Amino acid sequence: MRNSRKSKMATEENSHPKQAFGNVLQSDPNEDEYSFRISQTSETSHLPPRLSSDYSSPLATSPTRDSSASPYLDPSWDQSHQTSPLSRSPWTSHVENNSTNYSYTGLMGSLVREEGHIYSLAASGDLLYTGSDSKNIRVWKNHKEFSGFKSNSGLVKAIILSGERIFTGHQDGKIRVWKVSGKDSSVYNRIGTLPTLMAYIKTSMKPSKYIQTRRNRNTVWIKHFDAISCLSMSEDQKLLYSASWDKTIKVWRASDSKCLESIKAHDDAVNSIAVGFNGLLFSGSADGTVKIWRKESQGKGTKHFFSQTLLKQECAVTALAVDPSSNYLYCGSSDGLVNFWQGDKLLSHGGVLRGHKLATLCLAAAGNLIFSGSADNNICVWKRDGGEHICLSVLTGHSGPVKCLAVEEEQEQKGGDKQFIVYSGSLDKSVKIWRISSQLVPNQAEVGTSPPQNFPSSNSCRVSQRRK
Repeated sequence: MRNSRKSKMATEENSHPKQAFGNVLQSDPNEDEYSFRISQTSETSHLPPRLSSDYSSPLATSPTRDSSASPYLDPSWDQSHQTSPLSRSPWTSHVENNSTNYSYTGLMGSLVREEGHIYSLAASGDLLYTGSDSKNIRVWKNHKEFSGFKSNSGLVKAIILSGERIFTGHQDGKIRVWKVSGKDSSVYNRIGTLPTLMAYIKTSMKPSKYIQTRRNRNTVWIKHFDAISCLSMSEDQKLLYSASWDKTIKVWRASDSKCLESIKAHDDAVNSIAVGFNGLLFSGSADGTVKIWRKESQGKGTKHFFSQTLLKQECAVTALAVDPSSNYLYCGSSDGLVNFWQGDKLLSHGGVLRGHKLATLCLAAAGNLIFSGSADNNICVWKRDGGEHICLSVLTGHSGPVKCLAVEEEQEQKGGDKQFIVYSGSLDKSVKIWRISSQLVPNQAEVGTSPPQNFPSSNSCRVSQRRK
């Protein structure tokens, strides 16, 4: 099946009624494409055979779902809401009473938002940051609405925390930098934009600093000309990496927001990047490849060089995650599979995790657990024991694709058992909160609602290990 350029990117469009949140926040209508791309940049190309060409409605391809079960396919889902101040915003928190029971494992509750789909999450201690297509960044403290701040344009596709600063990547190709006020911890101020206005003006005055874009236009090399898909920090927190649908990765010096380098990384949109293994940069793209870039000192700066192609396949690479504690790299794809490599074995391929029926959209690693969120609305919990992986359970409850994950280790533990708080953001406009134990035994814990009919349960997820 052949498709035009517009049909080659998975899209999700919604219009939202204008809502006011007092003098602090104001959301406005916005439309956005689905937040990863699955096709080549040529005018026509074949979609991966495992995906429907009409990927703008991913649930329609699932035999276990119908349109009436999907809130963002139901026209009655988006409806007008009364204007209200921030103290009575359309966010509602539903946290169960058993959330204080530290022996409990499973779904703790939901943060339901009516502003738009959840595209990005970041967690630090008792704070949770959520980004959506309303252009707002909401701040939650102890699972209760605490604060918020708003960008002028561009829905929030990525959030990353670095010390006292919050970096947000947007649909308009800009990175915005925020910092909490020293006088009031609930007030966040924007302290910069990448690239800075001064750097943009200075660069634009030199013809040699322009590059040709795919739209047959020229733009300065320090600026992304398409949506930012993800952000990542170097291990020493000195460099910020931004990846974009414009096929490039840009390297920024965190101390002064200077763009140091622009890497022409892939032949199609870069969907994910990850840093680990003593400075290696990994990039995954809609061109079906995972590439490794090595950082080398060069004079007073650094430069990244292509090292090798780790994976090459027909379907798009949609998510990457590095487990720094054990040197494992995980890669999710639009066919629902999760490949992994072992860093301590020269990045040899370790196997494939098979737990999803539709595209894997996000990954997170914590301790010896790996979490994979999917367009099939579910989250698989995997446990690594040595080089072996076991699917502990499937977390169900979302009524839309799971777009983003954030994990924090719970401070209070019982009997030395590590427990993690997992936040999952979905296109059903909600964030769900889960408590997961590293000692969770398959089939011995209630972790959500019952899996949909014909969907693999925790004991039917499969792991294809590499043959030795």
